[in-house]
Amino acid sequence: MKGDPKKSGFSTRAIHAGQSPDPTTGSVTVPIYQTSTYVHDELGQHKGYEYARVQNPTREALEQNVATLENGLAGHAFASGMAAISTLLTLTRTGDHVVCSQNVYGGTYRFFSQILERYGLRFSWIDSTNLDAVEAAMTEETRLVYIETPTNPMMEITDIAAVADIAHEHGAVLAVDNTFISPRFQRPLELGADVVIHSTTKFLNGHSDSIGGILVSSRAKDADWFAFVQKSVGAILSPFDSFLVLRGLKTLAVRMDRHETSGRAIAEFLNGHAKVKHVLYPGLPDHPGYEVQSRQATGYGALITFDLGTYDAAKTLLDNLEVMSLAESLGGVETLISHPASMTHASVPPEKREELGITEGVVRVSVGLEDLQDLVADFESALAKI
Repeated sequence: MKGDPKKSGFSTRAIHAGQSPDPTTGSVTVPIYQTSTYVHDELGQHKGYEYARVQNPTREALEQNVATLENGLAGHAFASGMAAISTLLTLTRTGDHVVCSQNVYGGTYRFFSQILERYGLRFSWIDSTNLDAVEAAMTEETRLVYIETPTNPMMEITDIAAVADIAHEHGAVLAVDNTFISPRFQRPLELGADVVIHSTTKFLNGHSDSIGGILVSSRAKDADWFAFVQKSVGAILSPFDSFLVLRGLKTLAVRMDRHETSGRAIAEFLNGHAKVKHVLYPGLPDHPGYEVQSRQATGYGALITFDLGTYDAAKTLLDNLEVMSLAESLGGVETLISHPASMTHASVPPEKREELGITEGVVRVSVGLEDLQDLVADFESALAKI
């Protein structure tokens, strides 16, 4: 891609950033450099590549692409979203304090509470939508503020710019998990965040055929550290998975636009259905985070959480769907629906789930790219059996 990629539109960057034609063949697609090492021209001279754990052209293309989409300085891709989060937390040391959204992905909660606390890190789990609560949680030892917005699965919206101001006033780093909304609609670095996290497994890849994660940094010192940890720990994204995510990114804009169009329609349908007790979707005007989301993002995404009241009602719905797929994960071209209490958030203690509102009747749906009328008909048929 010639010129400054940041001057180009989002779709142009998604298709071209970091993906110059292959110099050997002119291939329009970045090749899969499936190699473990690289031959040196002579002792002390090489072509910029020494060992594939440290450098790989396919992975580098992906890292440059996502960094450009997030308007960041650098990207670093890992073998999973949790590997990326693990690397992020190496910014902290024993005795440090982390302020964290109380409602995060269950695997994040498990890693923080059951592993990192064993090594002397301290966590404050707070309602990050409440800026007073964020401020009150900050201490002299706070090194990191970690938020999801929208949160998984309760769709809570945090004011990124306001939390960035609080974090920076206390000398802390702000990291934002942007997996649920993607850079198509929300770019936290532009709002003051220091690091963005993605599970590339989800919308970035978009085809449910790869697991990965990425960190995008706005500061050189963080980018340098992440590169060092990536090299030292070795939890890298493989060349083939990097290729798959690059393939997915080329259609990110059109996919996200379609995901959201159908997502908003499904949210409105569920919101008006007699069998549905409550709908959480930030694109509904009565959502408590609607104003903030409308201000800090250009879209609302395709994730919807709704409450059917009881486990039996949720099970009846999930067992009778025919088009939608009952599965963990999200962001695929197929509509994926899940039961958070027993699936994605099963590792969260029952009393904490109850406190957060992740009750037995709660269902989360990631609206895919099927025909909208087929998704509505699927819901209508299954809801009628409750």
